[in-house]
Amino acid sequence: MSITLSPIIAGAMNWGVWQANFTTAEMARMIHSCFDNGITTFDHADIYGGYTTEAEFGKAFTQSGIAREKIQLISKCGIQHTVGNRPTKVKHYDYSKEYILWSAENSLKFLQTDHLDILLLHRPSPLMQPDEIAEAAQKLKQEGKIKALGVSNFTTSQTELIRSRTDVFCNQIEFSATHLNPMLDGSFDYMMMNNIKPMAWSPIGSIFKEHNDQSHRLKLLLAELVAKYGVTADVILLAWIMQHPAGVVPVSGSASPERFKNQMKAVNLKLELEDWFAIWTESIGNKVP
Repeated sequence: MSITLSPIIAGAMNWGVWQANFTTAEMARMIHSCFDNGITTFDHADIYGGYTTEAEFGKAFTQSGIAREKIQLISKCGIQHTVGNRPTKVKHYDYSKEYILWSAENSLKFLQTDHLDILLLHRPSPLMQPDEIAEAAQKLKQEGKIKALGVSNFTTSQTELIRSRTDVFCNQIEFSATHLNPMLDGSFDYMMMNNIKPMAWSPIGSIFKEHNDQSHRLKLLLAELVAKYGVTADVILLAWIMQHPAGVVPVSGSASPERFKNQMKAVNLKLELEDWFAIWTESIGNKVP
């Protein structure tokens, strides 16, 4: 089944009690702002907000009045966290058929929808049974409760294990100018060869979070590129990852409607070849290999 994602995905992790703590009305306005600026895909996980953000989003989306078929909803399952309202004593992963089905049903109920466009396995578990995962995915697809199954933070071999039993639509991994691994360790090559859509969480990277040599080098270069291209640094960083031929879709964790609107400028920004390589060079602090 064909699934069309917006070129930038709105990550809702920080919209609830973990950061912005939006009211229902504020979250509804946030959804509308994203939608009005061409961001129609919303990324969730059951654990966000200690298992509360999905329900808050569901109420807000209902209040927004936007038709369900106009947007795409992603959620993730598998992490049993010690935060929130569950009696979990030790953080662990559960990919039993029963748990996947139960978790998906919860997400549908909280998001107030009859289906998820994509259900992701949030993080790999050494105990996951691919046959059980495939059975759960097949049942959810047959019942129309999910359109596709994806993974998140999976290696190529872990992804291939799941693919040996059922289709994998995407892999949501960390990728940015400060986290280059996926384009160097074969992850993107594998996804391109197998028609798996890459999504990138933390797409801005750690440049503005950490004070180290890498961040300093990149900030100096970004100041030049901001002046050259007439856009903000985050737009340049998003354009940089989107320029990779794997077709990376960034998951922006912003909680600002103005920032989302601004970040959409990255969709039409193509960096000159030497500027693209300059970002890689300053990230590693040396000439590229």
